[in-house]
Amino acid sequence: CLCPSSAGNAPVFSAHPSVSGCMFTCCHGNRGGASTPAISAGSLESGALVTISRVADGEPVSVFLDPACPDLSQDFLRLEALHSSLLHALTNHNADDHRNGGAVQKLGDDLKALSGHAHNLRLAADSLKRGQGALDQRMDRLQNEQSRIIQVLSDSHSGILKLAESCSDSLLGLKRETESLGRLKSELSRNIAQTGQPVSAAVQPRDCSDVLASGVSVDGVYSVFPTHDPEGFMVYCDMSTDGGGWTVIQRREDGSMNFFRGWEAYRDGFGSTTGEHWLGLQRIYSLTRSGGYELRIDMADFDNATAFAHYSDFSVGRDSVNPEEDGYPLTVDGYSGTAGDSLLKHSGMRFTTKDRDQDQSENNCAAYYQGAWWYRNCHTSNLNGQYLRGGHASYADGVEWSSWTGWQYSLRFTEMKIRPRRPES
Repeated sequence: CLCPSSAGNAPVFSAHPSVSGCMFTCCHGNRGGASTPAISAGSLESGALVTISRVADGEPVSVFLDPACPDLSQDFLRLEALHSSLLHALTNHNADDHRNGGAVQKLGDDLKALSGHAHNLRLAADSLKRGQGALDQRMDRLQNEQSRIIQVLSDSHSGILKLAESCSDSLLGLKRETESLGRLKSELSRNIAQTGQPVSAAVQPRDCSDVLASGVSVDGVYSVFPTHDPEGFMVYCDMSTDGGGWTVIQRREDGSMNFFRGWEAYRDGFGSTTGEHWLGLQRIYSLTRSGGYELRIDMADFDNATAFAHYSDFSVGRDSVNPEEDGYPLTVDGYSGTAGDSLLKHSGMRFTTKDRDQDQSENNCAAYYQGAWWYRNCHTSNLNGQYLRGGHASYADGVEWSSWTGWQYSLRFTEMKIRPRRPES
């Protein structure tokens, strides 16, 4: 370094470039008018590399070498290399930041687009869900309609089969009745030939016992003409049980007929004479109004066990002038049989249906126990109850005969039948 020749009083220090190691240089500034300093090589005695002195005052300034001073040239090179590397890294980082900034911007734009697509997809999914719900409802309606149509077709098919069976039974009954009438005609012709008297209405069968007495011994449907009902009606005759001649007034066998009906149905009768049926209170009254009839009830369970109840005295509306107004009261007595008595308790009771309450209970026994019967308060038998096919959880609302199977077993088969009381009865 060059010491200034003027201005400044402070010394100037610098490294000597030609000296190996470190050199300390002290320059004093020029002090107003002082002489120029003299510079000379250091003497061996002082050990200084250079001695500087002023000519005027002769004050020496010595420069010494420090042999332990480190060589920093490599450090400066490494520092320069590190500086270059740092500049390069900063340059690359700025470039990367620029590129990354662009990528981040693009990613943000893509995310916005994806968010829009997701919103649209969510709207579409909601629309699909609503459409699916509507389709499910339509499918349910279609399935219900299909089930209804299947049920209607099934019912129609069953109805057609029952109608065909009924027609077949009716034709068979008519054939048997024709044969019976033919035999009666032959018998009447013989009587006329023997007695010379004309045919009278008295020869018409009043019930199945008269049909049996005419020589017919085949079970089937026949016309009968009770004394107080000259127009007559069709009945099923049991010609084989206990001597035959029984007029059937009720039958349960397969549950095909609904017995939970109103007053008019029970008054007039319903069902198929060859299958499940109720003859009708008015007709039963026409047959038994004068008394002198016996009743037999045959029954079977779903294990094919059988039993019967016999009553030596049976009538409906006996000696009544207006049996319907009187409620077709029951008279029954003289039990015998294997099923036990479950009917005597009902003797004297009027007939009750779901729409005509004539029992002694505060409730309508017919509505409560799903049947129609000569209820008291309420029953020990319910042969017109629901066809529940054996044991059931409900109480006393099936086809019940309590003395044989209790109040929670619905019988498979029941048949009520009457005939004029025989002398031995």
